[in-house]
Amino acid sequence: MAAYKPVVVQACPKLGERITQDTLYWRGYKGGSDPATPVQIKEFGAVNKIDFSPVPPYNYAVTASSRIHIYGRYSQEPIKTFSRFRDAAYCATYRDDGRLLSAGSEDGIIRLFDVTGKAPLRQFEGHTKPVHLVGFLSDKYRIFSGGDDYSSKLWDIPSATEIISYSEHTDYVRCGCASKVNADVFITGSYDHTVKLFDARARSSVMTIEHGHPVESVLLFPSGGLLVSAGGRYVKVWDVLKGGQLLVSLKNHHKTVTCLCLNSSGQRLLSGSLDRHVKIYSTASYKVVHSFNYATSILSLALSPEDETIVVGMTNGVLNVKHRKPEEKNEKSQKKRQPAYRTYVKGRTYMPKQEDFCVSKPVKRVLRKYDKLLRSFQSSKALDAVLEPPIMLHTPEVTVAVMQELHRRGTLRSALAGRDEKQVNLLLTFVARRVIEPRFTPVLVTVADMITDIYQPVVGQSAIVDKQFLKLQEAIGKEIDYQEELLEVLGMMDTLFATFTKKRDTCLEENKSNGLTEIIETKRNY
Repeated sequence: MAAYKPVVVQACPKLGERITQDTLYWRGYKGGSDPATPVQIKEFGAVNKIDFSPVPPYNYAVTASSRIHIYGRYSQEPIKTFSRFRDAAYCATYRDDGRLLSAGSEDGIIRLFDVTGKAPLRQFEGHTKPVHLVGFLSDKYRIFSGGDDYSSKLWDIPSATEIISYSEHTDYVRCGCASKVNADVFITGSYDHTVKLFDARARSSVMTIEHGHPVESVLLFPSGGLLVSAGGRYVKVWDVLKGGQLLVSLKNHHKTVTCLCLNSSGQRLLSGSLDRHVKIYSTASYKVVHSFNYATSILSLALSPEDETIVVGMTNGVLNVKHRKPEEKNEKSQKKRQPAYRTYVKGRTYMPKQEDFCVSKPVKRVLRKYDKLLRSFQSSKALDAVLEPPIMLHTPEVTVAVMQELHRRGTLRSALAGRDEKQVNLLLTFVARRVIEPRFTPVLVTVADMITDIYQPVVGQSAIVDKQFLKLQEAIGKEIDYQEELLEVLGMMDTLFATFTKKRDTCLEENKSNGLTEIIETKRNY
């Protein structure tokens, strides 16, 4: 008896993932001791802010619940904690020299900490509602803030007094940033859909930009000429030097964008969203060059000053930390693996000689469930095995291959017959969805004909089956319409090509009649 031959599943070429330099670079961010799994740190609440110290050793401050934790780059436990808050703390931010840390709070008080101490050095009181925005101006001696009382304020650090207050926003002020170029300029974003640019020397804002959605994050490029705002599903880039002209609007996220970040060179822009993704854009083309996927919604994001560490804070209080190893170590590890690979493939290309005695090792063939059923001539059960949802959804070519094999054996009609309402519904759903795919059409048209012939007498007895028959009819009707339109287009193209050919022939005949055709003779020298 001949051995059973498994069903041959038609293999269709798949478009491979495009590997670019950005893909290789960003894939280099791994975990700590175990590169396969990133470092996961559990905080006490949702992480609303992450900020790296601008000076070595590049520690980072994490604001969550009523505490601010300072972590070393490779530490999984906080090396320092600030907990002098009555309620929730917000937006802990380092000064440019890395020596001071400012933070807002739920009680409306802004606290200024020395990173080497514990108690606040200064407290700034003036907001009547929670303060979600705190930052330093580039002169290092002034602080700007924004709160849920719709106001933005400027504070003097040495005297702990308020310099000026702006009340131009009409909703919560939740984000902002300061200019690195001009020590008097800072920007705020609000839930009133606007971004405002303030100059400390003026009594009112000098520029207002309409984002169109509640603004969750703003960012200034190092040059100070471009501004990025995030709100809703949109990330928008504005030209500040042209009066706030919109340059590009990006809509690559499925949910609200909550945070923005730039790499050290300013050539890559990162955005985090509630859709659990971090998108990385090229600032030259503003196209997505890579993407990270996380477990839950993202609230905060930060990249270390040397681009060696990326930290993401999520709504469930988990910090995800990824490190990038230096290139030299990667090269060394690759050199170590080369001998092992050569050893593995050694002898593969060896060709036996005439005097050699070859011993063949029997290969044990593992059959799939549907192959086992087909081998025992259980056609109906074999069809049931490939109609399971995981196979139908992810590998429909397997289902079609089994149907084709049953049709070759002449048992497809018997396998389709005798099914209940649920099974017929499953069959029709698969056929209606896949019949329009060119690679499946020849087989599934035959299957659809058989199903129609077998179950035509019961049409009208089940509303579910009738609905699936109508869907199948609609899918086939649409496909026929598409084919007719394509044939019309093909006819138009044939007419155009024929016209071009006639014109070309006419031009050649005119040239010949006018004696313009030249014959170039070449002589061979022997």
